[in-house]
Amino acid sequence: MVRFGIIGTGKISHTFMRAALKAPGFRLEAVYSRSVEKGREFARPYGADKIYTSLEELGNDSNVDAVYIASPNSFHCSQSICMLNHGKHVLCEKPIASTAGELESMTEAAGVNGKILLEAMRPVFDPGFAKIKELLPKVGRIRRAIFQYCQYSSRYDAFKKGIIENAFNPALSNAALMDIGVYCIHPMVLLFGKPDRVTASSIFLHNHMEGTGTVLMDYGTMVGEARYSKITYSSQPSEIQGEDGTMLIWQIQDTRKIRIVYRDGSQETYEIAKEDNNMYYEILRFMDLIETGREGHPVDDLVRGHLKGSLLEMEVMDQVRSMTGIRFM
Repeated sequence: MVRFGIIGTGKISHTFMRAALKAPGFRLEAVYSRSVEKGREFARPYGADKIYTSLEELGNDSNVDAVYIASPNSFHCSQSICMLNHGKHVLCEKPIASTAGELESMTEAAGVNGKILLEAMRPVFDPGFAKIKELLPKVGRIRRAIFQYCQYSSRYDAFKKGIIENAFNPALSNAALMDIGVYCIHPMVLLFGKPDRVTASSIFLHNHMEGTGTVLMDYGTMVGEARYSKITYSSQPSEIQGEDGTMLIWQIQDTRKIRIVYRDGSQETYEIAKEDNNMYYEILRFMDLIETGREGHPVDDLVRGHLKGSLLEMEVMDQVRSMTGIRFM
């Protein structure tokens, strides 16, 4: 059994819990919130009775093995390091940090304390991404990859009325790049590695919140393109173009259908059977790493493999922020 604490009581934490309750051996032990009332309201349907308004108290709870962090982006680094230093494993919501430098500090804390740190990058742990990797050879030599995730935010209408909620507050390390674009960039660097050159363009709202953007990643023999938005919607699939065919991917953040269209016009379609909530797979992987470590088996290389994608993701996003002027005000 892995006994969890949760930091953050927003919508994403409820989505996490709906997936986690299906994971064998999961137990919600405690909830951290700045408000006791909100903490109790969140915890009640999931059977937890410990509510903390102090991170130190949560960290000192010996019955908590691991912590899921779903606070605003700007708190990810400090809260992760706090929990790691208190001997907790940490599953941190994407983006795992605000900068590559923050991630390096978090990784150091995990190593010093012998604990597991993992980014809750749900798409790369699920069967859809595994199927993408399996099918890559079918398209031949790859020349272009276009990953896109454009989702009209449920909070954008409020923003247009002058109500600036957390999701559109750049002071909390928010930007379309950080909140949405990360789902395109992380799979790109996992599949193709670190690009030779990065160029980017962003569109900003009146409070300097980035609303939408595009990132071009030059790999020398191919180009990667990330298209993302919090203020528009797209129903178009992502795609990987090879010399022998093109792979069409429906929802890079939650892949459920893939079609390969060959140059001669023939097609193959693959439907991926999986859980409705694909956060399930990141939770399983995180818990499996914890249990493997408990059994005395080495997990350092496995964790480093996962964090390599997170570090490459952060390095690319650091470059994008520098060239487009995304600032955390």
